[in-house]
Amino acid sequence: MVTAVLSDADLRWRAWEAASQVVDPEIPVLTIADLGVLRDVQVRDGRVEVAITPTYSGCPAMNMIELEIELALERAGIARPTIRTVLSPPWTTDWMSEDGRNKLRAYGIAPPQASSSRRALFGEQQVACPQCGSGDTELLSEFGSTSCKALWRCKACREPFDYFKCH
Repeated sequence: MVTAVLSDADLRWRAWEAASQVVDPEIPVLTIADLGVLRDVQVRDGRVEVAITPTYSGCPAMNMIELEIELALERAGIARPTIRTVLSPPWTTDWMSEDGRNKLRAYGIAPPQASSSRRALFGEQQVACPQCGSGDTELLSEFGSTSCKALWRCKACREPFDYFKCH
């Protein structure tokens, strides 16, 4: 049996493709690439190193995400990868892909607004309802189904919904 040796660039691409398919355990419609948690993939001396940044320090999903990345890479034929957590710069919702924001909305979670909004700094957010699109919404609780979400309600359709908080 002849085994082809991949170039570092091909190995990096294969590793990125495998890792980018790992889903967030708390929001399974999003991949870690959609979230911007997958930061980098490097190949050094034939070994793959994946860099990830948690959405916030202490995120309980990170251990599961690390394990899922390792498994995805091993399924792709990449043995003994290194997963490195990068805390600086800290993750921001600005790193989320537009596709990820659309997936959140379709799943019934209002995607984060631009974190640079001055209105958000003073608690004057206008969050559109992911169910009907109305901007006539109200905050019910800063704490939603997970720590990265807040609970809102639409005054138009009366449906409660999660809002993915800006970071």
